Amino acid sequence: MINNQYIEFLREAKLLIPQNRIYTDELRRLAWGTDAGFYRMIPQIIIRSANEEEVSQLLSLANKYKLPVTFRAAGTSLSGQAISDSILIIAGKHWEEYHIAEDRLSVSLQPGIIGEKVNEILAPFGRKFAPDPASIKSAMVGGIVINNASGMSCGTKGNSDKMLLSAKLVFTDGSMLNTADVNSRKRFETNHPSFIPQLIAIREKIRANKKLCDRIKYKYAIKNVTGLNILPFVRFNDPYDIITHLMVGSEGTLAFLSEVTMRTEYDYPFKASAMLYFKTIKEACKAVVDMKGITDIQDTQEGTFNPFPVKAAELLDWKSLASVSDPIYLEYKKDNDNKTTEGLTAILTETRASSVEELQRNISAIQKVLQNHETYIPVHFTDKPEEYSKFWAIRSGIFPAVGGTRKPGTTCLIEDVAFHIEDLPNATADLQQLLTRHGYDDACIYGHSLEGNYHFIINQSFESEDEVNRYEKLMTEVKTLVVDKYDGSLKAEHGTGRNMAPFVRYEWGDDAFEIMKEVKHLFDPNNLLNPGVIFNDDPKCYVKNFKPLPLIPLPQDNPVSKVNRCIECGFCEVNCVSCGFTLSSRQRIVIQREISRLKQSGENPDRVTLLEKQFDYSGNQTCAGDGLCSMSCPMGINVGDLTHLIREQHLPKNSFGYKIGNYFGVHLSEIKGALRPILSLANFGHTVIGTKTMTDITKGMHHLIGIPLWTSAMPKAYYKKEIPVSKTEPNKVVYFPSCINQTMGLAKNSPVKEPLINKMVTLLEKGGYEVVYPKGMQNLCCGTIWESKGMPDIADRKTKELEDALWTASEHGKYPILCDQSPCLHRMRKKITKMKLYEPVEFIYVYLKDKLEFTQTNRPVAIHITCSTREMGLADMLINLAKLCSTKVLIPEGVGCCAFAGDKGFTHPELNAYALRKLRPQIEKEKIKIGYSNSRTCEIGLTTHSGIPYISIAYLVDECTKTKNKNNIS
Repeated sequence: MINNQYIEFLREAKLLIPQNRIYTDELRRLAWGTDAGFYRMIPQIIIRSANEEEVSQLLSLANKYKLPVTFRAAGTSLSGQAISDSILIIAGKHWEEYHIAEDRLSVSLQPGIIGEKVNEILAPFGRKFAPDPASIKSAMVGGIVINNASGMSCGTKGNSDKMLLSAKLVFTDGSMLNTADVNSRKRFETNHPSFIPQLIAIREKIRANKKLCDRIKYKYAIKNVTGLNILPFVRFNDPYDIITHLMVGSEGTLAFLSEVTMRTEYDYPFKASAMLYFKTIKEACKAVVDMKGITDIQDTQEGTFNPFPVKAAELLDWKSLASVSDPIYLEYKKDNDNKTTEGLTAILTETRASSVEELQRNISAIQKVLQNHETYIPVHFTDKPEEYSKFWAIRSGIFPAVGGTRKPGTTCLIEDVAFHIEDLPNATADLQQLLTRHGYDDACIYGHSLEGNYHFIINQSFESEDEVNRYEKLMTEVKTLVVDKYDGSLKAEHGTGRNMAPFVRYEWGDDAFEIMKEVKHLFDPNNLLNPGVIFNDDPKCYVKNFKPLPLIPLPQDNPVSKVNRCIECGFCEVNCVSCGFTLSSRQRIVIQREISRLKQSGENPDRVTLLEKQFDYSGNQTCAGDGLCSMSCPMGINVGDLTHLIREQHLPKNSFGYKIGNYFGVHLSEIKGALRPILSLANFGHTVIGTKTMTDITKGMHHLIGIPLWTSAMPKAYYKKEIPVSKTEPNKVVYFPSCINQTMGLAKNSPVKEPLINKMVTLLEKGGYEVVYPKGMQNLCCGTIWESKGMPDIADRKTKELEDALWTASEHGKYPILCDQSPCLHRMRKKITKMKLYEPVEFIYVYLKDKLEFTQTNRPVAIHITCSTREMGLADMLINLAKLCSTKVLIPEGVGCCAFAGDKGFTHPELNAYALRKLRPQIEKEKIKIGYSNSRTCEIGLTTHSGIPYISIAYLVDECTKTKNKNNIS
């Protein structure tokens, strides 16, 4: 039960923050109690902050009631530093502003920008964001900096601490400081007169202790995030520089980081990678030591920080290779008659250069060093992005992939240590033996060997005291090995968190640890910021509050069963359209696991009922089911499949909803016939009473009685008699107009005159194709709508009907088949494999492009890449096709899935509005008048929220082409 202090805090917080950004319900408290680590704590209150002023007010309020606060960005941290049992303040979706300096050598960033997005922003200027953690596609800048996450190639010379220039902070009393602004400094000193003198006193205490100074320099010569970062006291004189850099690695225990200004890194235009294979892990490590010793063979480009040609060397032991079914590992296994694969170790290495010649010199230098080491296969570098990007994708996904192979019901733990490079071969072998000695036969070792930094993954059960004791004994020996034998780092880049908090003093010694405590007390005298993280008086805190990963009972023959392999890393969330609105894909799994656990144990049935009730809207109704989450999940887990299964369970075959769905499937032609007069009536009303009045009336009816929401983008009806008969042409294509386009024509204020079916036929004939329609197409459908509603059997039946009709129309696959709706084609391709199926973009690109003469228009156009286009790997093709037509093509930033999701834009328009919240400003800024896509329903939502009409890409291609002179066709 929430106590009085929280009640009072909540009462006042509601006066500062809109109600829809404050969560206290059971569902979201559970959902936000999980991050990528292996602990769980349930917050009392979650608040989505929007700006610095809000955070200032909230911290002042928390300070008033002496309530602890934890900050969270993406929640991809691994050591328990982004969870709380008190107040959790989220700084993600609303914190995405940035500013690039005129010289491009620095960039100012808010904490909610995803790391990879920063690289996309800087790429046109030949610059990049230096830290490169494996989670960079999902992790946000705030978490990267505050944890000093470094990654695969930046090492210690390009980590956040070395690249940081200044910061904007909010302190626990609500006061704000911009360390780069003179006036802000003066105000801070006026309001906190003793702060700077105390900070200087700590600095001088450290510098007066030569032994401590030397130890600090030695410890930070390798990656180290154990405890607070006290290197700034040695590196800097200016107290504000010290304050700035104390934030790096502080894990939210000192202040809130509202903005950072960081140096950018030169992005070498030429890169090459090689996957090197060695027969033993020790030999692999010896090769790494030698590669690190290669010095630069010529002067480096100004702005770079690493004078060595080897930019990365990522180690993957044989178990890591096995988890991703590495082909060379499988070959090695076969060569050894499947008896043993122990020993095989890969080193994924990369070199970069400013020119092709320099790149080749780098490769030659590396190959020369490797001649002294026996490799399993010959050394081969590739400079082809399409090849080496696959290597790095494998590396980035090791943690989730290994976690996905764990024994069902166990917890996946990842530890993070570092050794000095000269100790690497022996230390690695010792670590491997230690894991084996404690019975962790499925443990794997991988990581940044060039920096002596390894991660090891273990799959651990905590169901018995013996298992807990086994883990404790392991960690005790890890501590002894890393600290006592090699004087390394117990935490290299994942943050101390709760996981290593009991061992900070052990690693650093009393003098350094007391300095850290002084810093903590100076910044946070009441210990309100992320208590229990870094500083924790409970020596057993690292074996408490483990999050359960129970199995969800799922059919093993269904792809949805992959959900049970999820380790809740959060990589999926970058593509989840409802993340930040209701629940994310990760959170849906979290909730379903807890519901399953409670049902299986029989405990607290009232809580089960409550969670299921609260999940219905946030988890079920507002899941777009688009499947994009699977594209950023290393395991390919599609939470949309889980949502469809839940919907199926809610629609048993004897239910009214299922019977209605079945009736619609049997009588689809009649249903479409009934919809057309409704569309015509709506269009008549729109014409008579006008857009504003029609919008107001229908919006009121939507809120009052739940009818689907009408918008001014709603099309008129399209009638069967309008379907054109194709002329005889030399080539044939089977054209299946989707049932949407068979029913919906043009919107009232459409910029084009011909409905899509007619335009598609015109374009096909222009390219020399005669159109063949499948028989009975008025009753044909791909089945997507039934699949999305949880009626897979009806969906499959409709797909089979369509397949049979297309097989006949195509003369048993002789002719290609075109469907004008990308989402429909996506399902068709998954279910129909014996024919060549195309949506408009690919068909035009493959069959029509060479038969048409393109003339670019200077009119700027916007392109929306639908989810299905992305999932089919056609995004680049769509962009290239648009660029053949226009000299100015905009792909709006921050717009992924539009969330119209078939009919969800009508039934839950709030999700569609949230998904497209960033669209209109970009359209207006670029003065774009028309947008293009390849899905009719998506185009309705895009038109509604962009302020411009969106139509099929076929219209743009037709506008910008003419039939190529046959004499010019090769």
